[in-house]
Amino acid sequence: MNAAPADQIRLLDLQAIDSKLDQLAHRRRSLPEHAEIDKVTADHTALKDLVVAAQAQHGDTTRELTKAEQDVEQVRTRAARNQQRLDSGAITSPKDLENLQHEIGSLAKRQGDLEDVVLEIMERLESAQTRVTELGARLEHSTVVLNEAEGRRDAAYAEIDAEAEKVKRDREAVAAVIPADLMKLYGKLRETQGGVGAARLYQRRCEGCRTEFSITELNSIKAEPADKVVRCENCSRILVRTADSGV
Repeated sequence: MNAAPADQIRLLDLQAIDSKLDQLAHRRRSLPEHAEIDKVTADHTALKDLVVAAQAQHGDTTRELTKAEQDVEQVRTRAARNQQRLDSGAITSPKDLENLQHEIGSLAKRQGDLEDVVLEIMERLESAQTRVTELGARLEHSTVVLNEAEGRRDAAYAEIDAEAEKVKRDREAVAAVIPADLMKLYGKLRETQGGVGAARLYQRRCEGCRTEFSITELNSIKAEPADKVVRCENCSRILVRTADSGV
């Protein structure tokens, strides 16, 4: 392939621009906020799961308390009814009176036991509510931290993207004056050679793979016409000759 020396030199300008774009893309992917967001997101998700579990426990305990209070109320109502019967004097049979008094005593003990259960459940409910409140506060703080980290990431994105857009415009201007066949070869080599499709020959060395050429190899390169597109024998990249090439 042949191309005007000026067009070949423009490839170096294009390569510098593409390398800059690659650096910006790498910088975008490697922002420290990414690791921070990943960690905070994992913590945030774990906290949400804990909040859901704590709320479920609080709900279960609330229902348990309601049931226990209903049991107490049922015993209290039955005891009050029995006491009214006893106080009314309607029951005259000694045996019936004895049975009624015994039942009232049993109900009093049952009520006391149930009220102890209610107190125990109320303590657990208070603890459950405290945990829900604490976890909720932690989740709220985690949300703030996550939003702040995402905000910093988005601000960095905006800065990088703005710079990339400017560099892309510069690339369009340079690429527009390079022959299509030379651009095609350069693009193909960039894909296969780690993003570097053209490299300068500088003081006997390919700046793409850092290979230093022998005098014989340099003479062979020097013998090529100025418009010949020379390739590095080691890395296959386009080898651009300049005034500093030593040939």
